[in-house]
Amino acid sequence: MRNREQLQWDPSPGPRPLKPGVKGAISAGMATLIDAREGPKARHPEKQHRADNPSPRKPDWIRVRAPAGGVFAETMAVVRDKKLVTVCEEASCPNIGECWSQKHATFMIMGEVCTRACSFCNVSTGKPAPLDADEPRRVAEATAAMGLSHVVVTSVDRDDLDDGGAGHFVAVIKAIRQASPATTIEILTPDFLRKEGAAEAVIEARPDVFNHNLETVPRLYLSIRPGARYFHSLRLLERVKERDPAQFTKSGLMVGLGETKEEVMQVMDDMRSAGIDFLTIGQYLQPSPKHAGVDRYVRPEEFEAYETIAYAKGFLMVSATPLTRSSHHAGEDFAKLRAARARQLAEAQA
Repeated sequence: MRNREQLQWDPSPGPRPLKPGVKGAISAGMATLIDAREGPKARHPEKQHRADNPSPRKPDWIRVRAPAGGVFAETMAVVRDKKLVTVCEEASCPNIGECWSQKHATFMIMGEVCTRACSFCNVSTGKPAPLDADEPRRVAEATAAMGLSHVVVTSVDRDDLDDGGAGHFVAVIKAIRQASPATTIEILTPDFLRKEGAAEAVIEARPDVFNHNLETVPRLYLSIRPGARYFHSLRLLERVKERDPAQFTKSGLMVGLGETKEEVMQVMDDMRSAGIDFLTIGQYLQPSPKHAGVDRYVRPEEFEAYETIAYAKGFLMVSATPLTRSSHHAGEDFAKLRAARARQLAEAQA
């Protein structure tokens, strides 16, 4: 069995590549990881006995470049050397070839096992390991080694922790600021559901961008994001603005899950009522047959229409394309976001 570096790149999400030293079996269904110490381990045990969800054939506009050597290999080397996890790999992001070839990687802290079981997500579900106290230092060192002017840090959901992992986010932010003071920091957080004071601790650490994805429309939460609550997630982002109006807020949606255009526009209105600055909209791609099926592939011109509508509703920054993901082009988009706010302030003072 080939290791992760030897697997060919498939632009469509599927079973994630295997880690070096871990054997596995890959089929048209779900990947089963086999660790000699623990025996077979399903990546998504809660989905194993579900019927397969068919999806329509992928259209021509879902195309990405395959990962290659050079800078891509250099990025991989830093990630491996620092023993870090990236959402690029764990979530089977279709943009990994482009981003890693530009030395951009989104670090996923607090392990690679999530306590939630969202039907759209390819991150492993199960009981997470204890927090790694040395991880903030390694993330900061990787940020400096890669020369990142803008870094994105996300995490799994850690419902097992009293603070949902808020303190770990704060430690990572502080470590990055110390190791690479010029780097701007974007965080993509869990919802900190039922974790009193957790969100406030992260807000007070003052990341440059506070991102939390709503993911889909309220009607689909029970089937797509059953462990979350739509209005709690919306309120989380609103609280960021209440405590620190200067902090940029960001949120994202997937489309192609069965939502209507009217429902997407209502979510846009809800986001603007919460003061959200930056909206991302991308096509949902099914990680495996056991995950939620794709209802349809939204055409590029529909994404363009969503972008036009979102700007008309007052968002400072909008990214809406089939392959848009939360951290795709995050550095370039942050520069545009900051420029848009400067223009807005100048116009208000004129």
